[in-house]
Amino acid sequence: MNAIPLRRRSCSRRQLLTLGAGAFLGMMPTLFAKIHPTARRIQRRGRALGTNVTLTVLHADQALAERALASAFRCLDEIEDVLSLYRPHSQLSRLNACGSLSNPHMHLKRVVRRALHFSQVSEGAFDLTIQPLWELYQRSFDEQSAPPSPSALARARACVDWRCVHLSEEAISLEGKGRAITLNGIAQGYAADCVQAVLAEHGIVHALIDCGEFGAPGGRADGTPWKLGIQHPREPDAYIQLVPLKDRCLATSGDYASQFGEDRTVHHLLNPRSGRSAREMSSVSIAAPTAMDADALSTAFFVAGVDQGVRLLARHPNTDAFVVLQNGQTLATKGFPCF
Repeated sequence: MNAIPLRRRSCSRRQLLTLGAGAFLGMMPTLFAKIHPTARRIQRRGRALGTNVTLTVLHADQALAERALASAFRCLDEIEDVLSLYRPHSQLSRLNACGSLSNPHMHLKRVVRRALHFSQVSEGAFDLTIQPLWELYQRSFDEQSAPPSPSALARARACVDWRCVHLSEEAISLEGKGRAITLNGIAQGYAADCVQAVLAEHGIVHALIDCGEFGAPGGRADGTPWKLGIQHPREPDAYIQLVPLKDRCLATSGDYASQFGEDRTVHHLLNPRSGRSAREMSSVSIAAPTAMDADALSTAFFVAGVDQGVRLLARHPNTDAFVVLQNGQTLATKGFPCF
C-alpha cells in the first residue's frame, strides 16, 4: 500500500495560531452562536486516568444531559479501576504484580488487544511492555538526576517485548521475568470512546469530549465542527494549529508533555529498540475515527519517525497526521483537518 504523502503546513497565520489559552477560551462563546435556541450547553469537569477531563454536551433537556454526564463519569471511574497503574487494586496493577490475571475485565481485554495490534503493525515502535524502561528512567532521575547507565538500560530493554504478552478470553499473562505493561499510550483514548458510547445511549448527539484525547460526535448542534487548538510544543501558552473537529477524534503526543530532565532531550516517548527518547519530532497529532486509535497512533508515529509513520497510517483508513519537527517545520497529510 502506498504511503500517505506529507506536505508542508504554513504557520504564517501567526497571530491566529499563537492565541494564549485565556484568549482562546474567550472565543468559546462564538462556538455556540448558531445553536438551535432550545439546545443547552451543559459541562462537567473532573479527573480520570491522570488527566483533567472536560465533557461538554448540547441538548434541550438539561436533566437528561446531567444524567448522561453522571453516567459518563461513573464509566470513567470504572475504567480507571481496571486500567490505572496508580490504583494498587486495579486489574492492570495486579497483572503486573503477579504476571498473570484470570477473568480479565472487558475493558482490559479490549485495550490490550488493540495495544497488541499497534505493537505488531508498528514493528514495536508502540510497545505496551515498555513500563520497565519507563520505570528505570523515572528511578534514575529521581535518585541521580541523570539518565540510566548503559548496563541498566540494557537490562530494562531486555524486559520489553510485546510478543511476551498472551491474551485469551479467560486470561492475560506476561511471559518471562521483569515484564510489566502500561496502557498510558492508549487508555485515555479508549476512555474517550467509552464516554462517547455512554452519551449516545442517553440520546446525546452533539458533544465535545476531552479525556486527554478528544472526541467530537456530531460537532456542534448546527452541524458545524468544534474548534480545537493543538498545543505549540515550544510555546506553552500558544497553539500551533487550529483544528475543526466533527465526527472524528484527535490525539497528540509531544516531547513537552512529560520530561525527565530540565530540557526536552529526555522525555517519556521512549523508543523500545534503543531505550532512548525519540528525537525526530516535537509533536504528532493524529485525527482518526476513534480516540483509542488516534491515541496509540500518535505514540507509534512519534517513536517510529515520519517515514515509517506515514506507512503506518496507510494501514488505518481515515487517519491523518499533523507533525511538528524538531526544527519547527510543520507537515500534514492531505486529509488532516486544518482551518
